[in-house]
Amino acid sequence: MKNSNKHLLLFSFMQIIFILCLLYFTTKVEALNKKVSGFYVFGDSTVDPGNNNYINTPFKGNFPPYGIDFPNNVPTGRFCNGKLSTDFIASYVGVKKELLPAYLDPRIITNVEELMTGVSFASAGSGYDPLTVSIANVIPIPKQLEYFRECKLRLESVFGKQGTENHIKKAVFFISAGVNDFGLNYFTLPIRRKSFTPIGYQQFVIQHVKEFLQGLLAEGAQRIAITGVPPIGCLPVMITLNSPNPYLQRDCIQQFSSTARDYNRLLQNELQAMQLQLKSSNSSAKIYYIDIYEPLDNMIQSHQKFGFEDIDSGCCGSGIIEATYLCNKFSNLCPDPSKYMFWDSIHPTEKAYHNLFLAFQPTIDFIVNN
Repeated sequence: MKNSNKHLLLFSFMQIIFILCLLYFTTKVEALNKKVSGFYVFGDSTVDPGNNNYINTPFKGNFPPYGIDFPNNVPTGRFCNGKLSTDFIASYVGVKKELLPAYLDPRIITNVEELMTGVSFASAGSGYDPLTVSIANVIPIPKQLEYFRECKLRLESVFGKQGTENHIKKAVFFISAGVNDFGLNYFTLPIRRKSFTPIGYQQFVIQHVKEFLQGLLAEGAQRIAITGVPPIGCLPVMITLNSPNPYLQRDCIQQFSSTARDYNRLLQNELQAMQLQLKSSNSSAKIYYIDIYEPLDNMIQSHQKFGFEDIDSGCCGSGIIEATYLCNKFSNLCPDPSKYMFWDSIHPTEKAYHNLFLAFQPTIDFIVNN
């Protein structure tokens, strides 16, 4: 009789475990059946939520006043006073309630639930050109793809190969890089200019873009969004370093912005060619171009309409040269970051990032619904 009761208790316990496991995996399957199953991000400081906190590089933003508009003024590693565009996108498509996490965060890297719904592999200071990465000692974009492969293996350990493949098909992949290749590298250092004309360098960068996209496609990515580069000549630091009188003449450096426009046109042409090749091979994968140049240029040209009072300097310090460690707790801060387009001399404020998100929204809607 006692043995019978023990067996009954054991059977009941196993039933409870089975039901809990079933509920767990049912929840996960429901998540996989959403229009967007996950959101995976690659690139530079415009989309790095704090991966550089965990590598040996001077390109960090994990100290005050960065993050000043987060609860309790906690810096996360984002080069901003608050959220990035990708945080707004992740929340909008329903994969995250608040912030998109950094993959290298120890609390995230082994958390399958977080990995499933999306992470950012981006690294501030990174770019497509290997030389750009070596200048900053940050995570190369090919290495970011390796991290995604690692993430994929972790998902396979829970959902199996087929379940993970289905998940990746419904995920959105977002890439934002290139500004460091031109601003930090080509226009600032003489090395690449000795070997490449501007158009030659644009083509060199685009070749690396294509290689990365092909790598993503090989991993099963079906919906890929990639940004162009912003009006580089309007970044406060580029104005400071290249204006005849950086204190009195704060106009955009048109030569640099013109190169950015040319690069964006070449990139769009190349993406269209890649899309035609995918179609001819009966692939259902889609690559979407995200225009970042025009929305930022609109904010500059019509800044009063957007509520900006300052468009040529950052909120932190003097606003003309400070970024990363030069923007610190001892720096003077503007009284209201929402009046500034730039947070430091390179990176937009949360308000500007939110405006970018609103500009991206029609394209995001199209990606999600197709």
